[in-house]
Amino acid sequence: MKKTTRNPWSWIPTLYFAEGLPYVVVMTVAVIMYKRFGLSNTDIALYTSWLYLPWVIKPFWSPFVDILKTKRWWIVTMQLFIGAGMAGVAFTLPTPFYLQASLAFFWLMAFSSATNDIASDGFYMLALDDSQQSFFVGIRSTFYRLAMITGQGLLVILAGGLEKSTGKVPFAWSITFFILAGLFVAFFVYHKFILPHPVTDTGKSATTPGEVAKEFGRTFASFFTKKGIGLAIAFILIYRLAEAMLVKMASPFLLDARDVGGLGLSTQQVGLVYGTVGVVALTLGGIIGGIVASRQGLKYWLWPMALAITLPNAAYVFLSMYMPENFILINAAVAVEQLGYGFGFTAYMLYLIYFSQGEHKTAHYSICTGFMALGMMLPGMAAGWIQEQLGYQNFFIFVMIATIPTLLLIPFMKVDKHFGKSKKTEEKLEIEQTENQ
Repeated sequence: MKKTTRNPWSWIPTLYFAEGLPYVVVMTVAVIMYKRFGLSNTDIALYTSWLYLPWVIKPFWSPFVDILKTKRWWIVTMQLFIGAGMAGVAFTLPTPFYLQASLAFFWLMAFSSATNDIASDGFYMLALDDSQQSFFVGIRSTFYRLAMITGQGLLVILAGGLEKSTGKVPFAWSITFFILAGLFVAFFVYHKFILPHPVTDTGKSATTPGEVAKEFGRTFASFFTKKGIGLAIAFILIYRLAEAMLVKMASPFLLDARDVGGLGLSTQQVGLVYGTVGVVALTLGGIIGGIVASRQGLKYWLWPMALAITLPNAAYVFLSMYMPENFILINAAVAVEQLGYGFGFTAYMLYLIYFSQGEHKTAHYSICTGFMALGMMLPGMAAGWIQEQLGYQNFFIFVMIATIPTLLLIPFMKVDKHFGKSKKTEEKLEIEQTENQ
C-alpha cells in the first residue's frame, strides 16, 4: 500500500537540496566553467543570462503542472531529466562542439529545474499541514542554501582540484558533471520510493487544460489592473539592476589574470571565496534582514535595505582599483558585498509578497517572480559586453552608477507601515500605545 504520509525529515532536506543545486549550477557554476574554457565575458554573460528564460516564463506553464499528472510524478521525472542534462554536459565538454552541445543540455536542465520548482513547492503544501509547513520553512531554506554552497563552493573547488591534478580543464569539469549526474539519479531513485503519496495529490481536475488556461488568462489580466502596477513592475525590474550585472562578472573578475584587470585567483580559490564565504555571508544577511523586518516592518526598512543592496557593490570598485593579493582581504570584500545583498534582498522578496496580496495571491506572486527573473536576465545579457568595453575598474564604477535608478525609485514606493511586522510585535505596540494613553 502506498504511504500517504512519511516523516518530513526523510524527504524535505533532500527535496530542497535537489531544488537548489541545478539552479546554482545553471546560473553560477556555468559562468565559472565557461570562463575556465576561455570564453569571452561577452559570450559568457549573453549565453548564461538566456538560461534565466525558463524562470521568466515559468508562470505561464505552472497551471498545467497542477492538472497534468501528480506533483510527485513531476518531481521525480524532472530530477531524472536534470540528471540526464548533467550527464549530457559531462559527455560533450571534451568535444570540439562543447559550447553548442553543453548549452543545449543546460537549457534542458533549466526548464526541468524551473518545472521541478513548481512541483516541489506545490507538493510541500499538499504533503504537510499548516503547522508542519511553518516548522519546516526554515529547514527547506537551509538546505536550499546548502545546495548553493555545494554548487558554487564544493563543486567548483573539486573541479579546480581536478584541473590542477590532471592539467586538463575539459576533463576536470566533465568528471565534476558526471558526479552531479550520478547524484541526481540517486535523488530520482530515493524520492521515487521515499516521497509520500498525499491523497490530495491526484493530478486530476474537473476542469480541462483549456478552462485552466482561460482562468489563468483572467488571473493574469487582473494582475495588470492592480493599483500601482506600473510602479511595482518598475521596482521589480530595477531594484536589482546593478546586482544583475555585477553577479555575471564577479567570478570572471576573480578568475581573470592580473594583466587584464582581474585578481588571478585559481578555480579552487574562487570556489572558496565566492561559493563558500560569499554564500555564508549572503545567508547571514538574509537572516538578519528577516529578523529586523519582522520587528519594524517593510516600510521602516525599505530605505536601509535599498542602500544595503547597492552601496556595498563598491567593494568590487575597491578590489579592481587596488587589486590586493591578500586572500583574507579579498574574502572580506566579497563577504561585505554579499552580506549587503542578502540583507537588501529581504525587502525585495517582502515587496513581492506585499504586492501579490489579494484574491489571486499565489498566481500573482508567480508572475512577480517571472518579472524578477527578467530583471536579472536582461541586464546580465549586456554585462559582459559592457565590461569588455570599459575594463573591470570602469565596469564596477558603471555598476555603482546603475544603483542610482534603484535609489531614485524608493521615495515613490507606497507600502503599508504594518506589513511585515510579526503578530507579537503588533501586539506589543498596541499594549505600549494603550499604556501611553
